[in-house]
Amino acid sequence: MDKTIVENRKARFDYEVLETVECGIVLIGTEMKPLRAGKCNLQDAYAKIKNNELFLMQAFIAKYENARHFSHDESRERKLLVHKKELAKIEKKLNEKQLSAIPLRLYFNDKSKVKVLIGLCRGKKSYDKRESIKKRDQDRDIRRAMK
Repeated sequence: MDKTIVENRKARFDYEVLETVECGIVLIGTEMKPLRAGKCNLQDAYAKIKNNELFLMQAFIAKYENARHFSHDESRERKLLVHKKELAKIEKKLNEKQLSAIPLRLYFNDKSKVKVLIGLCRGKKSYDKRESIKKRDQDRDIRRAMK
């Protein structure tokens, strides 16, 4: 049973998610308390491959108030942990199909480890977004009528 810390809901609206990959994340000690309190944001975050390693860029994790001098940088790049085969597959798809790697969800798994769900996404056009809004409104009207 996973406990969601934060979900990037705007990503599902702005992007069409084609595939998802679960990754571990390397954190500093002062980042855990704000995560448990839910003081983080994935709004502008994305994943990028540098030197054959996957990094999470621009993910905001608030500073821990009770930390002494050695607090972390709130929007630093954080290393994501994936197997080499998965990394090669992600890199191939990002280069071939012009996809983006967007974090969809940050959560604790069964063993209380922080995981990131990365989606390989294609950007939606504005007419696709309008279509999504229409479909969502229709579904809401149908559910309302059934009650």
